Amino acid sequence: MNSIKKYLFVTFFVFTITNLFAQRESNKWKAQLALGVNSPSQSGFVNGFQGKSLNFPTINLGIQNMFHKQFGAKLDYSFNRISHEDNSPEFKLNYSRVNTQFVFDPTTNLDFLPQRMGVVLHAGPGYSFVKPLANYGNNKTSFFNIMGGLELHYGVAERLSLFVDTSYIMGLGKDFDPITEGFGSFNGNLLTMTFGITFSLSGCQYCNDYE
Repeated sequence: MNSIKKYLFVTFFVFTITNLFAQRESNKWKAQLALGVNSPSQSGFVNGFQGKSLNFPTINLGIQNMFHKQFGAKLDYSFNRISHEDNSPEFKLNYSRVNTQFVFDPTTNLDFLPQRMGVVLHAGPGYSFVKPLANYGNNKTSFFNIMGGLELHYGVAERLSLFVDTSYIMGLGKDFDPITEGFGSFNGNLLTMTFGITFSLSGCQYCNDYE
């Protein structure tokens, strides 16, 4: 619990500093919603258990502040469902995470991109919560993570773009001890691919970048 409080404090501190140093006229708030699939690393399961290589759904929700034309920060939440493979004991689990990430938009430097296309890179620390369901419901676990990802955007309107995001979440969880605490649970890395929309909440100062 102390680790969670520390992480929430750091998250609040980062966003406070971001807003203090951002020029008011350069603020651009965005919201993101995406849906997709996930693929867990098999090393995150204890021996005898195995997750599907492709699972649905992955749901991402985020709020982003571009305090510069190319630089920003965002806070996002993700929910992921992971199920058992056919040759594994039956289990399902919910994998959730909260991350604070730095954002870099190099679009203006990529002259070869088609009109309305954009590229966004994001990376930062976070905290993951794993909740097994049914018979293994007591084997909950949580741990810090570090993630990074790449978004490809296509502007469809002044304040709206469609995007695809590929992200990798590296789990920093400890080994299960005893091993029975890992039955139906997960403490490894996660690869996700989602498709979604980004829409501006505070004007469209940089929309010309995609036109």
